[in-house]
Amino acid sequence: MEIRELRYFVALAEELHFGRAAERLEMAQPPLSRALAQLERRLGVTLLEGTSRKVALTEAGAVLLAEARVILAAVAAAERRTRQAARPRPRLVLAVKSGTGGVLLADLLDAYRARPGAATVDLLLCEAHQPQQALREGRADVALLHLPFDSAAGFDTEVLCTEGQVAVLPVAHPLAARSEVRAAEVAALPDLPMARWPGPDGCYPQGPGAEVRNLTQLFQLIALGRTTVVVPESAGADLRRDLVAVPVVDAAPVTTVIAWPPQSRLRATADLVRTATDR
Repeated sequence: MEIRELRYFVALAEELHFGRAAERLEMAQPPLSRALAQLERRLGVTLLEGTSRKVALTEAGAVLLAEARVILAAVAAAERRTRQAARPRPRLVLAVKSGTGGVLLADLLDAYRARPGAATVDLLLCEAHQPQQALREGRADVALLHLPFDSAAGFDTEVLCTEGQVAVLPVAHPLAARSEVRAAEVAALPDLPMARWPGPDGCYPQGPGAEVRNLTQLFQLIALGRTTVVVPESAGADLRRDLVAVPVVDAAPVTTVIAWPPQSRLRATADLVRTATDR
């Protein structure tokens, strides 16, 4: 298979329409149809079924779509990292979820900046599940991930810290005056259903809680009395004055790790990881 064919197929599989896929690829529709037919002949399977305009994925097509996305992401990552390595002074992209990291992130950046020959570090502020996606796609060189909420599968990691969790509540809520709460108490609040985060596929689980994507949005909804959440202690630090963080004594600990692709050979990445673990 050729990379070009995989790009054509992914566009078709995502658009499920030859005209829209051709427009997205900036090409005519007939060569796109011929490329798909050639790919199916080479593989000996049917990837798409339907008319020349509207199509649907077969089971084999669904498998190839998942594999092709991984391959194309790896190709894009390889291209970016190769160019990065050729720069006289490389730049690193550090992916973090918006509103997380806190003091740990600030200390890491300050310590790394003080190293002789330190690269410029650009922050990529992400929403839920995006830091690991940015690593896989080569849009980031390193990321801060929070286990068990994030998946570190396929990455090299070093543990930076482990912390407890807190419930974030409106300051006037009855539980806000407590010194600690239990997870079941927070989950059972009828007036503040637990917020819902999107999964890796972008879909939200079923439930009555508000759909959220980042902490800024989430904290505003909590202050309005629409939802609540249990988050790592560091995410509950320096809250706005109309919110309070109450320790959840039986919540599972959260471990923050610094993660990077195992195939990375950038010295700047290694230096940033070493700085993080030294601190």
